[in-house]
Amino acid sequence: MKVLVVGGGGREHALVWKISQSPKVKKIYCAPGNAGIEQLAECVPIDPLDINGLLSLAKKEEIDLTVVGPEAPLVEGIVDVFEKEGLRIFGPSKEAAMMEGSKVFAKNFMKEYGIPTAPFRVFDNSGDAKKYIQESQDETFVVKADGLAAGKGVVVASSKEEALNAVSDIMEKRVFGTAGEKIVIEERLYGEEVSILAFVDGETIIPMVSSQDHKAVFDGDKGPNTGGMGAYSPAPVYTDDIHKKVLENILEPTVKGLRDKGIEYKGVLYAGLMITDEGPMVLEFNVRFGDPEAQPVLFRLNTDLVDVINAVIDKKLNGMQLYWSEHPSVCVVLASKGYPGKYEKGKEIMGLEDNYGDDVFIFHAGTKVTDGKIVTSGGRVLGITAMGENLREALDNAYGCIGKVRFEDMHYRRDIGEKALRRLGLL
Repeated sequence: MKVLVVGGGGREHALVWKISQSPKVKKIYCAPGNAGIEQLAECVPIDPLDINGLLSLAKKEEIDLTVVGPEAPLVEGIVDVFEKEGLRIFGPSKEAAMMEGSKVFAKNFMKEYGIPTAPFRVFDNSGDAKKYIQESQDETFVVKADGLAAGKGVVVASSKEEALNAVSDIMEKRVFGTAGEKIVIEERLYGEEVSILAFVDGETIIPMVSSQDHKAVFDGDKGPNTGGMGAYSPAPVYTDDIHKKVLENILEPTVKGLRDKGIEYKGVLYAGLMITDEGPMVLEFNVRFGDPEAQPVLFRLNTDLVDVINAVIDKKLNGMQLYWSEHPSVCVVLASKGYPGKYEKGKEIMGLEDNYGDDVFIFHAGTKVTDGKIVTSGGRVLGITAMGENLREALDNAYGCIGKVRFEDMHYRRDIGEKALRRLGLL
């Protein structure tokens, strides 16, 4: 079969890499892809939001299955367009994708169906939002842009001044564009974050192994939020007892609640959770694989991903068994200096040609080929992903690889996985 993967980041490289291992797949296309994906697939220069262009490609090349990586085309309705033309595509419909496309929609949905989340208020003008902050007895807030902001539209404010500045940036300066037409201001939750991704076919839910993302740009969770600076799997904080609560109190009522609204959810449902003293609470929902969570999670998947995707599309997940490696995995993101703000591109990347062994793989994110050389072309450039007998070994494998890969002004966090190491008594 022929498969088209939409997107060009680290998540999409991981998807292409995993799909390429299926004996059912004879050719993979990727739009637009990157320098790493080029080694596994035919890359086509079509923007992920050019839905008509992607549709034309799928028809012309007689694509049997399209897998959508990023959230933006899902929110724009690519699944509805492809399905209307009789094409097989993996991901939720435009209506279902509102769970990520609108923070306001998602928070109101959680309130309506009793899904545990932080108390919140919605504002459509900055004056009212600022007045609420100034008059509040709280000193800490989380300010969120309503729409898509590439994972960067959330400000965790430690003071009223920070919260007021966030409102100004999002609603007045429009640093996230139209995503800032409305905002959500919510109570700050405390605990440890976990990402739970699940395959959903409208009724049956099969959770994947747990992972933990590292959003802040600097060590110690300092600095502004990014799209993610690294992740590891599994997360020791995510116990069997917590898993039971997440399934019963979050995932199942979410899928059922959507169904009650006449919305069939098919694809990957991602619950970003805070494990608090009161139990797991939802920080946000996403409607696709996480990036960089997809890298360590798919690294551990032993089941043919194409089989799982087809089962989701055909509503045949019930009774399916997924098999996972028991070995932990980790992804450390190498980023351009200045990310998530302004950064330079075009820096040559060295050390990619080395053989790092079966336990390490370098997933490309912001890379391209220029004059025969692989150079940087984005904020997040590479995801060094590794496995080990234990998390300590996986981290050693990843950071050992980083010691050999380099580009000018390369930046990365040196503390990925430390929370887990402490919890496991390995630090």
